[in-house]
Formats: sequence, structure tokens, C-alpha cells
Amino acid sequence: MATAEHDRERRQVFGDDAEQYDTARPDYPGRLIDDVLDFAALTAGVPAVEVGAGTGKATLAFAARGTPVTCVEPDARMARVLRRRCTGMPHVAVEVADFETWRPERPYGLLYCAQAWHWVDPAVRWARARTALRPGGAVALFWNHWHLEDPGLAERLTALHARQGMEVPPYTILDPRPRPARRGPQARQWHEMEADGGFTDVAHRLYETTHERTPSGLIELLASFSGYRVLPPAARERLFRDVSRIVEQEGGGAGVRVTSSLFLARSRA
Repeated sequence: MATAEHDRERRQVFGDDAEQYDTARPDYPGRLIDDVLDFAALTAGVPAVEVGAGTGKATLAFAARGTPVTCVEPDARMARVLRRRCTGMPHVAVEVADFETWRPERPYGLLYCAQAWHWVDPAVRWARARTALRPGGAVALFWNHWHLEDPGLAERLTALHARQGMEVPPYTILDPRPRPARRGPQARQWHEMEADGGFTDVAHRLYETTHERTPSGLIELLASFSGYRVLPPAARERLFRDVSRIVEQEGGGAGVRVTSSLFLARSRA
């Protein structure tokens, strides 16, 4: 239970500076969004539900394609930014609630979650997904995984963490573990959907994009990860100051390679 409480606290830190998070995080590839909608094959007017919508990094992409979306977001601070970004989009509704306790008023043809499914209680998340979906409805879970393109810069920044007496936070741009760590049928998400028994047609797809970050842009990205947000402010500021200095010394920019990982499935009829 302590771990569950710790996760609940960690998932709430993003709202501490929701505007910063919205600015720092990259969008999702357009091809990924198109593939989700092709897989879901929603007929006109059939809505989607987004779990952990945050500030709308994925919401806007689906809404721009005409998809009616109900956004379930537990943090009111993130939801405020989301509502502002969706101004003028009457087909987007925002509900401030935990997905674990939220009660859908209608069945949905698509449930998607961008970068947030791991924050949902694993004891109930698959049952809650089945409850929200109509028979044959689609599930789409996706994440961005970041890597520095320059291994020399990654080594210098990793060494900087060690000199300052801190470990590289997991699931961040400097995490040395390969990501996605397991693919296709070897992935946890795949295993969980099969073990649940309520899903079929499970599939996994990957997308590669690249971005160039200035020193300040790289700091913004690091600051959007929960592992850095929970550091003591003085330690975080000292680290970020030295990260910026090293990036300047390495040419003033950092190439970031983004692997977007998409899991798809359908609820059984």
C-alpha cells in the first residue's frame, strides 16, 4: 500500500507547474494518432475516452480529427490548462476524477491513454477499461521514450549526477535501460491484457522521431519528469545549472530521439 500511496503522490507532481509540463513535452506522431483511429474504426459520433488527459498533449490531436472525447484527469490544475487548450471544441468534455472511481455514463468506442496508464491502479485498471468500452471497443495505450542522440553528452550528464550524489531517475532521458525494455508479446502491457481475458487482437507498434533541444529546452524536458520534480529544489537547481553548462560546452544543443510505443487491443464482444 505504501507503494500505491507513493505512486499517487508522484502522479500529482505534474500539476505543480502544469504550464511548464505542457510546454516541455513533445507531441505524439501524427501517424500514431491516425493508426489508433484506423484501428478503432469509430463510426460518426461514437466517442472516445481519454484516461489521464493531462494538459491535452494527445487530446488536441484526436479532437482535431473530429473525434468526440471525454477527458478524465485527476489533477484539477492540469485540467484547467486542458480546458483552456480545448476552448472552442464543444466535442471535448473534461471531467476531474480518478479513473479508478470514475463512472462512465455511456459506452465508448475507444479508450486511449497517453503516458499515464502506469499511474492507474493495476488492481482495477483493466476491469475499469472494460466497463468503459462497448463490446469490440478499442484500447490504445502509448508512451514516448526519450534518448539523447550523442552518447558522449549522455555520459557527461550521467557522470554529473554521480558527482552530485544522485542517481539518474528511472524512465527519464538518461535512464540507461533500453526502452521500450520489452516489445510485443514480451511487454508487460501485452501480458496484462492477455491475462485479463477481456481483450483480443493485441498489437504493438513503434514510431521514431527526432527533436533538437536548446540547453533551456533540455532543462524544461528534464523538469517535466516526476523523478526530477520530487528532488529538493536546491539540488534540482544546482543540477540543472550544470546540465545547461555542459550542453553549452558540447555545442549548445542536444539531439533527442523519441521512440513512441503504442499498444492496441479490442474488448471482447
